[in-house]
Amino acid sequence: MHTEDVLKATRIGLWRWDSATGASTVDVVTAQLLGVPFRRGRADDEGERPLTVAGPGSQTPREPADGPGDGPGGATGSGPDAGPDSGIGSGPDSGIGSGPDSDAASDAGRRDETMTLAEPSIRSRIHFSDYVELTTTATLALSEWTLVEVELRIVDEDGDVVRRVRARMIPVEEEGALSLIGTVAKVPETSAEEERSEDSQLQSREAFLLHTGRTLAEARTTAEVLRIGSSLVIPGFRTRALSVWSLERGRLILVGPVAQRPVPQHLLPFMEMSVEADHPAAVVVRTGRPFYLPAPEDYQREFPAAWPQVEPIGNKGWAFLPLTISKRTLGAWMVAFPEPVEFTPEGRALLTNVARMVAQAISRTSMHEMELQLSSGLQRTLRPTRKPGIEGMELAARYMPSGGGLEVGGDWYDVIPLPSGRTALVIGDVQGHDVRAAGIMAQLRIVLRAYAAEGHRPDAVLARASRYLAGIGRPEVMTGGAEEQPQQRREAYGRDPFEDDRFATCLYMEADPVAGTLDIARAGHPDPAIWLADGTMLIRATAGGLPLGIEPDTEYPMTRLVLEPGETLLACTDGLIEVGGHTLDTGWRRIQAVFREQSDAGTGTPQDLEKFADALVRSALIPLSGEAAGPLADRREDDIALLLITPDPAYAVERAAAAAGVSRRTTFSVAQAEPDRIGEARHQLQGMLFDWESKDQIDGAVLMLSEMLTNVLVHTEGDAVMVAECSGTRGQRLLRVEVSDTSDALPHRRTPGELASSGRGLMMMEMLAGSWGVDPRGEGKSIWFEMRENVSAPAWA
Repeated sequence: MHTEDVLKATRIGLWRWDSATGASTVDVVTAQLLGVPFRRGRADDEGERPLTVAGPGSQTPREPADGPGDGPGGATGSGPDAGPDSGIGSGPDSGIGSGPDSDAASDAGRRDETMTLAEPSIRSRIHFSDYVELTTTATLALSEWTLVEVELRIVDEDGDVVRRVRARMIPVEEEGALSLIGTVAKVPETSAEEERSEDSQLQSREAFLLHTGRTLAEARTTAEVLRIGSSLVIPGFRTRALSVWSLERGRLILVGPVAQRPVPQHLLPFMEMSVEADHPAAVVVRTGRPFYLPAPEDYQREFPAAWPQVEPIGNKGWAFLPLTISKRTLGAWMVAFPEPVEFTPEGRALLTNVARMVAQAISRTSMHEMELQLSSGLQRTLRPTRKPGIEGMELAARYMPSGGGLEVGGDWYDVIPLPSGRTALVIGDVQGHDVRAAGIMAQLRIVLRAYAAEGHRPDAVLARASRYLAGIGRPEVMTGGAEEQPQQRREAYGRDPFEDDRFATCLYMEADPVAGTLDIARAGHPDPAIWLADGTMLIRATAGGLPLGIEPDTEYPMTRLVLEPGETLLACTDGLIEVGGHTLDTGWRRIQAVFREQSDAGTGTPQDLEKFADALVRSALIPLSGEAAGPLADRREDDIALLLITPDPAYAVERAAAAAGVSRRTTFSVAQAEPDRIGEARHQLQGMLFDWESKDQIDGAVLMLSEMLTNVLVHTEGDAVMVAECSGTRGQRLLRVEVSDTSDALPHRRTPGELASSGRGLMMMEMLAGSWGVDPRGEGKSIWFEMRENVSAPAWA
């Protein structure tokens, strides 16, 4: 008996599903079971493959059709005996004859006829939830390359269920195309109780998938995803253990269950293994397909080398599934059972769906954690590596990135020691909240440090930084040449590389703790606020210019502020002021309210500067509502940087006493055309030290002064200016001598020969001075030495 005859007698149809197009090729019986009218005619799909069943005694005759014909939904059929009225009616039993004998008779000679149905035609005849299960099962069959079975409810034009069919499909590959081919048969009618049981199971699986998907979507870290994946209660299964292996550089690392610390002894052999290992997890990663082991004998047969280590654990059934996303394998997920398991198609489909959700969640959280690690590392690199501080002043600084996306932005602060002994405080904000803004901020931070180290005043530092920012990638700005037009740049580069030019606001302060002064230059930045000793807040207006990078030749006038003991200064970016939709006016009032909460009731000043800084940051993190919210409710969040400064009262008293102890100070200049004035400078220093107790130290100081002045006249083209200062009480006085010039060339050590007449100046200063150094200035440099009375050995500072 031929296979076709058997199928015809048992009313079983054939079905081929094309995975690439979604089209289905069906025979007459399948069309009848699906309730699709069958039309004769030639299929217009030249790539259609014959719908046959291979087997002993099978016959697969296929004769060409006589003429074309079109059916609903893009269906076409072919066959020698198909007539124009061979379609099926649309009643509840449409597509089914009056009895098996009549159906068999009507199908005689038409078994080789087929019809190609577009995806909408199939979808319109299958219950929606069953069609979702059909596509899921088809995907499962292709991923596992195995036979699958699914039960479908067939509906009419009104959506009413008319019958149930069972489809069995297996994947095949022909000419590089993947298809599913199988049979379709009618399912006998079931009782209402059985239908309710099946519906209950289906609803349970759907509810489980919905809950698991929502829970995994809410997980924020990979550890949380692994915890969820290790604690799932899967309907239809009684699990004993769930674990995850992560694929890292060709190794499988056991990362779940994450709660087991320390690692149990029986898991040690599986903590790390190669992807080439003889283990189900490694096989799953290598092939990308699930591996099911229903019973211990299956495990022992398939993996005899690993079985001795697995047997003591006590599991009786295993499912290993790949964690795959976008054709990329992240690892493997293992579900172990206490008893042997029969893995039905529905069960395998459920496990596969859960594995996909776990893989997507791990991919999402891993990417998020990598972004956070990258952004936090970048921000740590761009901010000061140590806690900033200034001798004589208390300082607190904070930075907080914006709430969305990568936690990088253009806000920054910096504390720069200056050659003059003062300290520069910088706070700024580059336009934008992305990696480019962070990159420009890094360049500006380096540039400002470089110009400050050269000894430039605040106005000169900002003017040079603005010229640099305006000239990034545009040499004509730096050289003064003709500027290249946008059209010329587009022709040269294919686009205008300066369409994304950025500007930056900046506040640069040079602090002198001794005098308690702040020399401020401002480039489009918000003014600082000062709280007086009684708690009164003032917005101190300062002179300023355009933001950096807008006009290369912008000037930045300076403003000098005096910070008295008990006063506190706040410099911040606009993110702190305007957070929560505030304007500058309402934002400052919000900050003032935070200050009142942190201030000492008796003095009106903050009790602790660090706590005050933390309170300001917390106030920006708290969602604002009601009166606390600002009028600009739709304003997006911004980065925040802030600096808080207050004079140290004890230091102020100490420095004031030291300044009062400066009893002698003299200034003397030596021009290039007056070398004989070097002798006068030596005599002036000798006269200043007339009562110095150590005569040898006087001779050494005079000798070093002569050496410094002579070097200026010999090696530079400018004049030399000497400043000598003597401070302290007799017997413990400190002498500081400084010689400055306009040359940028710094002195360097040489190795003179025995007969050389020069090159020993630095060697001599190391021998005679207690400490010495060279400080670059904005225009030139200053070389100095210090000497403590009655201290002959060098005392390096």
